[in-house]
Amino acid sequence: MSQVRLKGRIARAGLWAVLLLLLPPVPAEAQEARRRWERMGQMRREKFDVVLPEVMRENGIDMWITVRKEGLDDPLTPDLGVGYVNPIGYYIFTDRGGDRIERAALGISGYLLAGSGAYDIVTGNFDLRAFVAERDPERIGLNMGENIGAADGLSYTGYHHLAETLGEPWASRFVSAEKLVSDFRARRVASEIAGFAEAGEISRELAERALSNEIITPGVTSLKDVAWWLMDRLLERGLGSSFGFPSIYITGPGGGRGGVERPHHPGRRRDDDRLGRLSPQLLH
Repeated sequence: MSQVRLKGRIARAGLWAVLLLLLPPVPAEAQEARRRWERMGQMRREKFDVVLPEVMRENGIDMWITVRKEGLDDPLTPDLGVGYVNPIGYYIFTDRGGDRIERAALGISGYLLAGSGAYDIVTGNFDLRAFVAERDPERIGLNMGENIGAADGLSYTGYHHLAETLGEPWASRFVSAEKLVSDFRARRVASEIAGFAEAGEISRELAERALSNEIITPGVTSLKDVAWWLMDRLLERGLGSSFGFPSIYITGPGGGRGGVERPHHPGRRRDDDRLGRLSPQLLH
């Protein structure tokens, strides 16, 4: 290696060292990602403790199976917990009596899942048929839904994989878990309500700024400009919106809504149709 190339590498290494030294230290107690993960874990545990026994028994389902494949997440993955899958895994909830539902993550691993404390069993060493046979459920709920997209995450090949792996008599006991999924997601626990309150306050704060003269110059600023400003603020906070691009519109004496390219003019009211609908997964 030539001395010129070696000196260049040393110089670059020195530059990175200086830049790292200039970065402000991040105290362990100020880790936002960890705070959000802990909040989501609390919500998940409360939902499993309080809501899951109710909805499984009300819908007459003894075992609920959600299938995940590598590269193909079920819509309920954020609700049940993110983990590594290779090549296929299962969230299995079984009513074995008592006031608690057994929770198992088979073939789904990783600290974010195992460390949340939401599951009784987290393992990659299992025999799916033996696991189900030991519990012998009468009705096995699968994520198949005609009306609710979030309850329709089981693919055609995933269904046949389960049917072939489990065989009879369990394959004949498959039923739709659509109503169970709807009930599970719709019923809120205290920690979720607190999360929605936080999302609502963030929405109010951003809307107040977005629809003010801090951001808007009458006759110059377009609705699209406001929407992109909001998108930047969400990006800064690591948040998402349930409806993607914010829907900003204006109304005036002539009525109607303006398109995203339309500039704002004095005397017209500005509205934000979707900013207040921040995703409930903002704490994820």
